[in-house]
Amino acid sequence: MYPLSGLSAASRLQGLIFLKMEEFDKIKKISEIVIIIYKIGEKMSHNAAMKEKKGEHPFGDAGQLILFFLFMVVWVSDSFFLKKMTFPQGYASLYIRLPLFGLLFIVALLLFRSSHFVVESEKRPDYVVNSGAYKYIRHPMYMAAILTYLGLAIATASLASLIMFVVIFIFYNYIASYEEKILENKFGKAYKEYMTRTGSWIPRLLGRK
Repeated sequence: MYPLSGLSAASRLQGLIFLKMEEFDKIKKISEIVIIIYKIGEKMSHNAAMKEKKGEHPFGDAGQLILFFLFMVVWVSDSFFLKKMTFPQGYASLYIRLPLFGLLFIVALLLFRSSHFVVESEKRPDYVVNSGAYKYIRHPMYMAAILTYLGLAIATASLASLIMFVVIFIFYNYIASYEEKILENKFGKAYKEYMTRTGSWIPRLLGRK
């Protein structure tokens, strides 16, 4: 039978009102969650549009953050705990791997320091940047990150980390190509000429003025 059948009319009415209020509260909470999700989606869409205006991939930052955490999990777990895919250590001495890591890290640091000025302010330069590291390669900040990942993988000779590095490089190459198309549409001939003088990842020796 109904749970309120043994109560007086007033008590049943109060019970029904209480149940309706509980249902109303649930609907209200669901509505609030939907509104929050909508606002988050709206903000993400707005941020994506703003990033495209700045010449960036709309989800480049999120992708980089996710891959960073994935790489660190793989690198730490395989290099120091599981050690399932660190057998290349037997073929490359630590005295070779550590100096190589140091060299890659120094190059990465120099690339970052000579290119970070582009993103220091909220407003991006409204011209083709060809100073600092941009004089030689088109994506020096991405290259700095790539060299850091490679250096870490080499330092511990973790094959799992090297595989993760390949995935990361493919991602960076994708967003770099995407952003180049945006900048080419934005700056036209000036950016096309800039591309003939520089390489995506390594300096272009031929074609430079």
